[in-house]
Amino acid sequence: MKEDVASRETPDRFIVVDQTHMGRRASGIERITRELFSSEALAPLQARKTASASGRLAMMFNQMIVNPARAAIRPHDVWIFPGYPPSPVFLLLGCAKVLYVHDLFLMTRPDDLNWAAKLYMALPFRLAVRRFHYFFVNSLTTGRQLAAVARQDARIMPFRPPASNVLGLTPEHPALARSPDGPLILGTLGTVEPRKNFIAAAEIARTLSQALNRKVQLHIVGRPGWGKDYEQLQSMPDVELHGFVPDAMMPSLVAKWDAFLCCSHDEGLGLPLLEMQHAGLPIIAPDQEIFHEVLGASGAYIQPNEPRESAAVIADIIGAPNWRDRCAKLARENITRWNKLAEEDRRNAIAFLSNLWCGGTLSDPIGAGSAHTAG
Repeated sequence: MKEDVASRETPDRFIVVDQTHMGRRASGIERITRELFSSEALAPLQARKTASASGRLAMMFNQMIVNPARAAIRPHDVWIFPGYPPSPVFLLLGCAKVLYVHDLFLMTRPDDLNWAAKLYMALPFRLAVRRFHYFFVNSLTTGRQLAAVARQDARIMPFRPPASNVLGLTPEHPALARSPDGPLILGTLGTVEPRKNFIAAAEIARTLSQALNRKVQLHIVGRPGWGKDYEQLQSMPDVELHGFVPDAMMPSLVAKWDAFLCCSHDEGLGLPLLEMQHAGLPIIAPDQEIFHEVLGASGAYIQPNEPRESAAVIADIIGAPNWRDRCAKLARENITRWNKLAEEDRRNAIAFLSNLWCGGTLSDPIGAGSAHTAG
């Protein structure tokens, strides 16, 4: 591949990765941008990146003004948008454009958006989804959802991120040394806002405590978001809100958890679930297509709006003999499975971008995936 790309090099044409959203926080979008679209990840392609913005206003100015101006001046460049949806001005420009779709939340759950997301993100995203030709998606589930609303001739390719141990977690679980009569700790993470459905997680923890006749705590890592969930959770007993926690401090915190609980209404991937598997934790997630795709046989599945049944699922896990060792083994196997898929996606994505960079057209054989066969 490296010799092939070099032989077709066109110095006046660049792959430009929009990184205007980088540097402000460490969410899944930022991690995927670093994991999949760094110079090292895209090698041997020569990729340039935009400068990250120092604040929200600077980010908006770069996304809406600077990026379109740069693309207008250099119409032969290939642009990749792995973060925020691009300015609608890009619809008028002739450059090749690839949107990385993390989920369709901006289209499917408008009631769970704050005013800023509705004003700044939802409309540009909807326009890009309906008009762009080229897409990367973070899962086959997202690909199928996107195919239902994208143009008929769109090319949709899975480009799944690897399940990297970015937090330096270990399955050597200190909880083994704790008293069996101590509290059971369920961990979870994400921005505290309605979509994450942490209220349901707290209710499941409370119901589990009653079922086991044992103290059960819910530990939440994540900044306060929009809505009143954070204030409501603050008033609940046995709910501990940690706020933002730097990556370096996460291993000592996760080491106290007995299981990871996800109750999200909707996710395009759920990267933290894969990351938490490096700790060997049992992962409990909603019984939805995306979580089955990500976790396979390693996950335990619940209906978050049914706390009694959900609590029974968790009770069965921790009541089984050698449950920690069994869950750690399943987690390792799932990480291996997922990373093989991610590496295959990376090879296909580089082949796709190489062809596009060298002037390929929509009808060219540019890798696996289409609007109807994402993956």
